[in-house]
Amino acid sequence: MARYTGPACRICRRQGDKLMLKGAKCLTPKCPVERRHTPPGQHGISRRRVSEYSLQLKEKQKARYTYGVLERQFRRYFAEAGRRPGLSGEILLQILETRLDNVVYRLGFAESRRQARQVVLHGHITLNGRRTNTPSCRVKAGDVIEWQESSRKKVPYQAAAAEIEGKVVPPWLDLDRETLTGKVLALPTRTDIETTIDERLIVEFYSR
Repeated sequence: MARYTGPACRICRRQGDKLMLKGAKCLTPKCPVERRHTPPGQHGISRRRVSEYSLQLKEKQKARYTYGVLERQFRRYFAEAGRRPGLSGEILLQILETRLDNVVYRLGFAESRRQARQVVLHGHITLNGRRTNTPSCRVKAGDVIEWQESSRKKVPYQAAAAEIEGKVVPPWLDLDRETLTGKVLALPTRTDIETTIDERLIVEFYSR
C-alpha cells in the first residue's frame, strides 16, 4: 500500500506549520518547526512574491500530508465531495475526518495519524465488531470502534491506555475511557473539525 515514507518534520518546515505528524514530539521544544523557522533546503526563505497558485497548492499539500493521503486518492475525495450537495470544501474535510485511521487518532488510540494508520494496518482495531485493516475505511454515525481482544495485551494498547486520560475527544465522537471503546455520534460538521486548513483555497486550486 503506497504511502509517504520520507522525513515528516521536513514537511512541517516546508508548510511553516505543525501538522502533528510526529505526535508528542510536535508539542516539545525538540520540534524542528520550533528550532528552525526556515523551510528546508540550502537557500532558505525565498524573496519572490508568493502567487495565488502557490498559496492554493500549498494548502492542498498541507491537507494531503496532514491526513496522509496521496494525490490520486485526494483527487478522488475532492471529486466525490463535488458530487454531493453542499459546500465542496467542507464535505472534503468531512470525508477526510471520517477515515478510520483519523478516527483512531481522534479517539486518542494513537499519538499521530501515521501511528493510527499502522495500528489499523496491523489489525488491532475492530469496526462494529469486525476486524479491519483498511485505514481509508469510512465510518458513519452509530459505528463502534474497539481494540481487538487479542491486542489488549500488546504495546500499542498499553501505551494508549496509559495516555488516554489526557486526551480530548471531538464532540462528534464518544469515548469510554475504561474499555477504550469509541462511538461515532454523528458525522462531523465544519465547526467540529479542528484544523488550520483553509478548504476554500483547495476548492480554488481544483477549480482552475
